[in-house]
Amino acid sequence: QVQLVQSGGGSVQAGGSLRLSCAVSGDKYGWWCMGWFRQASGKEREGVAFIDSSGTPRYDASAEGRFAISKDNAKSTLYLQMNNLKPEDTAMYYCAADYCSGTWTAAAFGWWGQGTQVSVSS
Repeated sequence: QVQLVQSGGGSVQAGGSLRLSCAVSGDKYGWWCMGWFRQASGKEREGVAFIDSSGTPRYDASAEGRFAISKDNAKSTLYLQMNNLKPEDTAMYYCAADYCSGTWTAAAFGWWGQGTQVSVSS
């Protein structure tokens, strides 16, 4: 019943930009918390950016100042604008959503997108 479909991603040079999108279908979208996670090869999944039902964003220290999370409730779509990309940003990126619980770990989110690869070369 709930689906998250991602688009965007790709390969860029260091310093470049990418914009990821996550289209969400399901009831009560406006009440959900949403987030972006990434998982690099051989590493655990980590949170990148989050946004609550009121639109307040939160960022991991590695992303703050370079990335911007936003959502368009009319389009039921979540975005991640990534600027000044670095090679260490290379990973599979996933969007996630769930009813807000007050926590911001992967375990707090029950619905996930299919993932999209972001590759940054130096």
